[in-house]
Amino acid sequence: MSNKLYVGNLSYSVRDDDLQQQFSSFGQVQSAKVMMERDTGRSKGFGFVEMSSSSEAEAAIQGLHGRNMGGRDLTVNIARPMEARPPRSGGYGDSRRNSY
Repeated sequence: MSNKLYVGNLSYSVRDDDLQQQFSSFGQVQSAKVMMERDTGRSKGFGFVEMSSSSEAEAAIQGLHGRNMGGRDLTVNIARPMEARPPRSGGYGDSRRNSY
């Protein structure tokens, strides 16, 4: 089992330190990162926490999945690799490429 966790349904006010604090009661937190919008700096409403062992990760899932944090019930599970997305089309780059 992996020790990297996906944490979803976060309140937009939650920051890295808040995740670190919430998960530290289940073991040593290696990293805690709330994903932010590049343009606005606003939270995307999800993040990732890496625990120091898979047993600590499992304990965090059992203890925090469905628990209320900041007015929202958390979704906590094992992080999966990001799925490949098709390339974007349109925009400035494509119009120049097709102008020959």
